[in-house]
Amino acid sequence: MMADIPGYVRSCLHTGKLALLAILVSGGIVLQILACALYNNWWPMLTVLMYVLLPMPLLFFAGSDSSSLFSESDNNWVNATKFLTGASTIGSLAIPAILKHAGVIGWGALAMEFSSFFIFVLAIMCYIRMNSEDDYNVL
Repeated sequence: MMADIPGYVRSCLHTGKLALLAILVSGGIVLQILACALYNNWWPMLTVLMYVLLPMPLLFFAGSDSSSLFSESDNNWVNATKFLTGASTIGSLAIPAILKHAGVIGWGALAMEFSSFFIFVLAIMCYIRMNSEDDYNVL
């Protein structure tokens, strides 16, 4: 199907996908900042620390072989990467929940934090999907 489309149209479609990713990431950042600024409470910014730590195990342990993260593996480094990435992901959800439970933030900030998290997850899933598509596949 993609082989029948001219090159300039494929390039335009690829640019549109990149624009969608940029919009999603920007929307997540805006929600993250709004969760703090609207309620004049900057404690929810602690989740940014987890967002920074999230890709670190992937960069250090998995390297360029990210396909092994989606399959069953006997490699201890890949298993450590999966565990640390999962712990950082859960931490991204746990920090706002703990702050809400402690009475530090309100329901609105919690909802914006969770919305920001899910928008970031959607952007990551779109990125993975975009990179997994093979332009040379004619099926």
